[in-house]
Amino acid sequence: MPEATPGHVSGFVSILGRPNSGKSTLLNALVGTKLAIVTAKPQTTRALVQGVLTLPNAQVVFLDTPGIHAPDTLLNRRMMDSIRAALDERDLLLFLADASRPFSEADEDAVRLIARTRAPVLLLLNKVDRVKDKSRLLPLIESYKAAYDFIDYFPISALKGAGLDELRAAILARLPEGPAYFPPDYLTDQPERYLAAELVREKILAVTSQEVPHSVAVLVDSWEETPRLTRISATIYVERDGQKGILIGAKGSMLKRIGTTAREEMEVMFGRKIFLALYVKVQPRWREDPAFLEQLDWHSMVGKSD
Repeated sequence: MPEATPGHVSGFVSILGRPNSGKSTLLNALVGTKLAIVTAKPQTTRALVQGVLTLPNAQVVFLDTPGIHAPDTLLNRRMMDSIRAALDERDLLLFLADASRPFSEADEDAVRLIARTRAPVLLLLNKVDRVKDKSRLLPLIESYKAAYDFIDYFPISALKGAGLDELRAAILARLPEGPAYFPPDYLTDQPERYLAAELVREKILAVTSQEVPHSVAVLVDSWEETPRLTRISATIYVERDGQKGILIGAKGSMLKRIGTTAREEMEVMFGRKIFLALYVKVQPRWREDPAFLEQLDWHSMVGKSD
């Protein structure tokens, strides 16, 4: 265990909420760099995403989670298991709610999930930039407070940055004195090959609609680094032939578009030139295939060489 310096605080903070509440956008904003993919599609985040914020007198280990939802596949059940795991041994929980939506039964069910935790919970009303009449926020806050005893609440906009300085201060004020668990330049526990696969999936979600997004998985097949170039080969898996045709597009136009935008962002994220080759395969019912889901788990990629 690293030693703590006097006055230095540290801790573990989970970010929870329903799908599309803005959890990944918040994680990226709090850490100051992109670690989690962000789209308008629900259930974009499928695994726990760690992001570490290191300050002169503090270190906060954030954990972004999948959206709280009713699981209808093995993949979704595993996602919900990861959410429950994120409730354990946390110093603080951030429960994110979409301020532009009225309080619903689904929100009440999501709040009920956090009732099993012993950690203090902050209520974050996100997307306040979408709420023109701010007087609507007070009854919304009262609805959430009636469902759970939150220790405090903050209206924020993770996308615009509104209220985030106050939120960071509130988080640090509630963390115990402790050491820095990671080096100052450490950002996440996810390997680069997983981040690359997620970037490809993000670009797919951005350009597809209807049933395609939830049926897409991406696995990096090979990763070859040279002094001047990193060569990445990845396969996009879908469940039906029709979905494969959509992703390839006329004369490969859609696949080329996905690959170009993903490669450009990888070059920014990894700070080097990238050659990206993408392939599309049909894997029927992969969301119910335990062996395939194990391959998607980024923990299986740690230390993997090609």
